[in-house]
Amino acid sequence: MAPATLGARPDTSGTEFAVWSSRAGKIDLCLFDAADHEIERLPMVRGEDGIFRLHAKGITAGTRYGYRADGDYDPARGLWFDPDKLLVDPYAVLIDRPYVYDAKLGARRGEGSDTAPLVPKAVVAALSGIPSVPPPLFQPGGLIYELPVRAFSMRHPDVPENDRGTLRALTHPVVIDHLKKIGVSAVELMPITAKVDERHLPPLGLTNAWGYNPVTFMALDPHLAPAGIGDLRAATDALRKAGIGVILDLVFNHTGESDEHGPTLSLRGLDSLAYYRQASDGRLINDTGTGNTLACDHPAARDLVLASLHHFVRHAGVDGFRFDLAPVLGRDDNGFTPNAQLLAAMRADPVLSDRILIAEPWDIGTGGYQLGQFGSPFLEWNDKYRDDVRRFWRGDAGLVGRLATRLAGSSDVFAGETQSRSVNFIAAHDGMTLADLVRYEKKHNQANGEANRDGHNENLSWNFGVEGESTEPYIAARRAGDQRALLATLFASRGTIMLTAGDEFGRSQGGNNNAYAQDNDLTWLDWGRRDQSLEDHVAALSALRADLPALRDTVFLTGQPHDDGGLPDVVWMTETGLPMDEAAWNDPSRHRLAMVLGNAGVDGGRLAVLVNGDRRSSTFVLPLRDGYHWSDALDPDASVEAWRLIEGRAVCFMIERQWGENSGEPR
Repeated sequence: MAPATLGARPDTSGTEFAVWSSRAGKIDLCLFDAADHEIERLPMVRGEDGIFRLHAKGITAGTRYGYRADGDYDPARGLWFDPDKLLVDPYAVLIDRPYVYDAKLGARRGEGSDTAPLVPKAVVAALSGIPSVPPPLFQPGGLIYELPVRAFSMRHPDVPENDRGTLRALTHPVVIDHLKKIGVSAVELMPITAKVDERHLPPLGLTNAWGYNPVTFMALDPHLAPAGIGDLRAATDALRKAGIGVILDLVFNHTGESDEHGPTLSLRGLDSLAYYRQASDGRLINDTGTGNTLACDHPAARDLVLASLHHFVRHAGVDGFRFDLAPVLGRDDNGFTPNAQLLAAMRADPVLSDRILIAEPWDIGTGGYQLGQFGSPFLEWNDKYRDDVRRFWRGDAGLVGRLATRLAGSSDVFAGETQSRSVNFIAAHDGMTLADLVRYEKKHNQANGEANRDGHNENLSWNFGVEGESTEPYIAARRAGDQRALLATLFASRGTIMLTAGDEFGRSQGGNNNAYAQDNDLTWLDWGRRDQSLEDHVAALSALRADLPALRDTVFLTGQPHDDGGLPDVVWMTETGLPMDEAAWNDPSRHRLAMVLGNAGVDGGRLAVLVNGDRRSSTFVLPLRDGYHWSDALDPDASVEAWRLIEGRAVCFMIERQWGENSGEPR
């Protein structure tokens, strides 16, 4: 198969159409007019390579089309050929409208009418690639900002109304200024490719708000990108000019065709046995929890994935990709392997080899938890970091050692490597928001229509004795302090860090930890009710991390001296200024720790991160060196001594400076 030849490619005399199927007996090209009427049905010619081709003279860019595939129909054996089902080209780069779920799309052969009126049409497009794809702006160790395009701007008062909820919103100066203020290195756009609602949502009056239910892998959702790939390219260009990269969150583990009761929209109707993993009895394998699993070990699926990645690099210049449920990309009948052909191809591909690749390293299949196993250059979402940091700040016993390991880059996860590939995060789209972590002990997903059964039951969250909102000043203050402590921990951690949009100013979802179906005020960011103080705190943390290479370094902290024979890269201390010994590490009641980074500040100065996870205030003593003094890293003008009183449950950054620098004369 030659994936570069698949799809619709206009030329000077017409358009070459090509689609692959190893089992279809016949495939017709169907052309539609502007009124959505099928005006022509043209038989395609099958080659020995399984590619059905047709050159249609006079057909130009803007023409709307689809395919009909005929052959054996036996769903129990994975054969779904039905000429009544109009199919979207898997290689389509543009569709004419969003998908709207209708039960007729899932009707069995002979049971339903023609689905053409229900299915979006692919559109012939003449694309021009970027003459020279620039290298990625984002580098490991930076700040990734996870951004749901629609929810991010739907309520932004300074974004023009027609641009709200679209990629165009990201080009506006007010948005870019906010991203620059909090030091974003790259935005990670939650799925923007065309998707369809899960079939249980329309009867509940709900729609898929996250996008993790794709139909096409290249064509963008018209709600988010009315101009298709051009909107993504414009957003990428505007963000790059501001020094911000773009990472796409892509779903190559399943499609919205779901299980055997789902709709037939594209891959299922063309060649289900090739594109989806199926058991020997014909049953669809469900390693994703969504009904089907893409067969990434099959050349057809593998070529489609690689072609999609090429498309976004060549035509939009994106920095890289985050892969949802990434073990599927390396799965075959024997399980996951990091050397699977698709993963190896990504590493070796000349178009992709310098792109940022991020794995969500788990799915629900057998052996699906693969954290730390993807290998370089993949970065990996680190749920051990998330859980250990949450447990520490919740007040669980015996976590000080785990906290140190997470701050140092999680060498236990990436054993045998010299640098951390960890993507550290406290909260993500899937789960409670940062603010809700300190407001709710239990999930509150009743609005999802599943009687609160969906979503994780354990969130490692706490509420200070009151579930939900509270007007009690003491509780509000404690919650605000814990949010700051969580964020400071994140920004002090080795590896790449990730912040979810709105967590920098205290967004809440009312305790809903699975808001995938809430395309409404519950998930839309409320820009009018931002916690400005918290936002300023994030901006200060981000500026500090940007100024100090030791904070954004990805090399594991080991406690060994630097190569130049200088100070150890880290010394772990108690609040008394003494090195942590075995008794201190193993003390289950210990909730305090000082991380002192060598040669981390200005002119050989050190940086101390003082962590007080106790509810009681504590004095921290720092070691002194001749010619240096300690000052508050976030407030250099503050007057401090060689000790610092840290209030309960807080994190403080102290930097060691030479006398005379921001301090007057030596004392």
